[in-house]
Amino acid sequence: MKISTKGRYALRLMLDIALNDADSPVRIKDIAERQQISDKYLEQIVSNLNKAGFVKSLRGPQGGYRLTKKPENYTVGMILRLIEGNLAPVACLEDEVNTCKRVDICPTLILWQKLYDAITDVVDNITLADLIEWQQNKVKNL
Repeated sequence: MKISTKGRYALRLMLDIALNDADSPVRIKDIAERQQISDKYLEQIVSNLNKAGFVKSLRGPQGGYRLTKKPENYTVGMILRLIEGNLAPVACLEDEVNTCKRVDICPTLILWQKLYDAITDVVDNITLADLIEWQQNKVKNL
């Protein structure tokens, strides 16, 4: 499984908003500059986040984006699943019920399930608040 640029940028966008929306909404132009990402690409990503209710858009000269919840209420898994879809490493694990014809005899299914469980355990137990803390620690250590 490989996380796309869109998924990585969505995490960076959410993190940037979380770090910078204390006083006023965060503008895409400012995020693009800080993150060195095209503002047009960020607009596509933030549109998905807005539709899903992860961020809210505020219009006007002082407008921009804000998180709709506290950073500790967003997991990395929530954000990645919104942008990437299912995070299963193989197609047969994408649905609730495995309909693969080889499910009962496939020795590698155990491997793929363990990998999927590990991925899920990591992304569902790290929050945007954790990323904020990690970012602040990195800045302190510079």
